[in-house]
Amino acid sequence: MKYFNNCKNVEEVKTLYRELAKVHHPDRGGDTATMQEINGEYAFALAFIGKASGMTDEQIDYEIKLSEEYTAVIEKIQHLPGINIEVVRNWIWVTGNTKPVKEILKAAGFFFASKKVAWYYRNEAFKVRGNGASLEKIRAKYGSQTVAGKYKKELQES
Repeated sequence: MKYFNNCKNVEEVKTLYRELAKVHHPDRGGDTATMQEINGEYAFALAFIGKASGMTDEQIDYEIKLSEEYTAVIEKIQHLPGINIEVVRNWIWVTGNTKPVKEILKAAGFFFASKKVAWYYRNEAFKVRGNGASLEKIRAKYGSQTVAGKYKKELQES
């Protein structure tokens, strides 16, 4: 393996996959051959580490599909100016100047959480009744990964 050798658990594999997809996906300036290689290694690494941690084949397939879904959703909005994107466990949160792009966020499957003043996306499997926790408390409990792709960096520099 070329990309996922140092990953020790499923979360590390998923995080690295998202980072690699942001750089190497053809829609982001990468090439198809490299992305196909990453996709193949991702599936292998997830299966290998997943089996070692006791996951079933169905669970591994589900994790792969979920990761692909979230990557596709992030790619739909990553180019939008003035927004901040972060992944908090199994949810994608968008904050910042979202009012001018709210229709694009809606079209990408995001919902607005008025108490948190933020947009969110989550797979139906993670639909829960809100408990009123602030976004800061949610971040503190689950950790957070900010999405910063090539395009967002270019926007900030201009």
